[in-house]
Amino acid sequence: MLRRTKIVATLGPATDEPEVLAELLRAGANVVRVNFSHG
Repeated sequence: MLRRTKIVATLGPATDEPEVLAELLRAGANVVRVNFSHG
């Protein structure tokens, strides 16, 4: 069964710690995109 995207999170400077990424996933994010505009 396919899951529909509900929460998309953007990874950037504020999410560079593993704990922050884990919190995003626990909060329900099921798609992440990477923001490369921050060097």
